[in-house]
Amino acid sequence: MFFEILTLFPGMFESVFAESIVRRAIDKGVVSVGIDNIRDYTGDRHRTVDDYPYGGGPGMLMKPEPVVKALDAARKRHAGLSPKIIFLSPRGELFNHGIARELSAEQGLVLLCGRYKGLDQRVVEKHVDREISIGDYVLSGGELAAMVVVEAVTRLLPGVLGNEDSAAVDSFFDGLLSPPEYTRPEIFDGVSVPEVLLSGNHARIREWQERQARDITMARRPELWRRYGGEKDI
Repeated sequence: MFFEILTLFPGMFESVFAESIVRRAIDKGVVSVGIDNIRDYTGDRHRTVDDYPYGGGPGMLMKPEPVVKALDAARKRHAGLSPKIIFLSPRGELFNHGIARELSAEQGLVLLCGRYKGLDQRVVEKHVDREISIGDYVLSGGELAAMVVVEAVTRLLPGVLGNEDSAAVDSFFDGLLSPPEYTRPEIFDGVSVPEVLLSGNHARIREWQERQARDITMARRPELWRRYGGEKDI
């Protein structure tokens, strides 16, 4: 099985994957791990990877162009293997042992690590197969989450653990999820930024964002919705 990790900080992975279970799996030839720097797919001398979000607000978003180029390059490197594209995101489904087991059946995974406020929603909708979160807390980026996924999936693969039976006995806070985010260009891959975010009407924008956040939380994380004070039965 292979893991391809797309990140802005490749150096974070060097020591982690040089140790323990993952290192053993690499040495045995059970897995391979590739680290690709998203900055290598920028087109300007400053290697710009972020931009201001439409609709205003603090923080920056990852630009879509270098991310999609990095994803396309990963697909070409593994042509014919159809790797699943996983975006490590606070809005994703909560990672658990069952998901790790599902992913361990794949030929390979491309793990996309977000940074800043996240990723332009059009990239998520058109290029990502699955969003995964490792918990209801904030990290500075998806790198640590990617490490968790690689570790959890790798140890389930045959031949990795010293005792094949040990994996079979392993064991397995509040608010709304964030709304979709968009940055320049205004039209990307044939999809436009929602009109409300271009309106300049900050009251309408806040209303739209709050509605999106409520709808996403209610649909994806009903337990969070209930804690927030939403309807008990959804």
